[in-house]
Amino acid sequence: MTIPRDPVILLSYINTQLRDYYSSLTEFCKSNDLDEVDIKMQLKAINYEYDPEFNRFM
Repeated sequence: MTIPRDPVILLSYINTQLRDYYSSLTEFCKSNDLDEVDIKMQLKAINYEYDPEFNRFM
């Protein structure tokens, strides 16, 4: 799967996917064959971290 490269667009894309289709970031990554650590690092670079309680990057 190809995901957006721009971190701000990636943030929006992933949060939408998490809200609408997936119960966790792990589930999203496994379903789409993506590296969870890599995604977390990309979004941490723009000061967003995954919050499992809310199932979104904040």
